[in-house]
Amino acid sequence: MFPSSALATVLYHGYEVSEGVTGFPNTGSWLIFGVVLVPIYVMVIAWFVGTPRDTKTGLLGVTYLVGLTTTMWVSMLLMTLVIGLLFFGRLPEPIGSPGL
Repeated sequence: MFPSSALATVLYHGYEVSEGVTGFPNTGSWLIFGVVLVPIYVMVIAWFVGTPRDTKTGLLGVTYLVGLTTTMWVSMLLMTLVIGLLFFGRLPEPIGSPGL
């Protein structure tokens, strides 16, 4: 059930809700992964292509980056689930049933 038109105007300021497009494929994700993280990509490539090369240290750095990223994404997922249960009474999409 979608909010009434007056409530939708207050909540969304005239913008339409992104029905059916939740999660990764939104514009912000492409902006973050494609533009903002370019320095990180360059740094990781430089670990393996630049001189002096130390593959062991490069792999350690990649392991740290993957570990930190995984920790952040998993904790955000858990917080999203907790917020969905506390404030909306159900799990959010795509874990819970679609639509509100």
